[in-house]
Amino acid sequence: MLVATPLLGDPNFRRTVVLVVEHEEIQGTLGVVLNRPTKISVDQVLDQWTDVVTDPPMVFNGGPVARSSALALALVPGTDEPVGWRALDGAPSLARLGLLDLDTPPSVLAPAIQSLRVYAGYAGWSPGQLESEIGEGAWYVVAAEPGDVFAPDPDALWRTVLRRQEGDLAFLATYPEDPTQN
Repeated sequence: MLVATPLLGDPNFRRTVVLVVEHEEIQGTLGVVLNRPTKISVDQVLDQWTDVVTDPPMVFNGGPVARSSALALALVPGTDEPVGWRALDGAPSLARLGLLDLDTPPSVLAPAIQSLRVYAGYAGWSPGQLESEIGEGAWYVVAAEPGDVFAPDPDALWRTVLRRQEGDLAFLATYPEDPTQN
């Protein structure tokens, strides 16, 4: 998972927490911003998923790329892989987290879904770009926890994730919105 450093000035990523969904040396990296709910409720754009989506029931701004497309992350219990759901590679703690095909009828998937969140757009980096940004100090790379993706208070997620880190990273959770006002 990526956490924006306090000095990252790009408004698309200021104080964001990004779950890396795919990272390939040749194709680059795809991620989803976890802490940017929009004012658009899921029932306004994907009414069929309204009863399945996790609170807050809003579409989230997943990043600046392809904002007119939607993708969904879903947590499924057990060991079965429901039709229309693909597990993410990565951290064992997120083993039952995956991408959900929103074209699959909800009646097929709803019984298998524990949590669901819908994102408009995604964050994308060309090959080597993310590594370069990390090297420049734009991102902290931290372990994700299962509750991060479906945090009930996404606006507090940046501080929450930093606060649970060790050392100086935990201290950064108190970094003021505008350090010139400190």
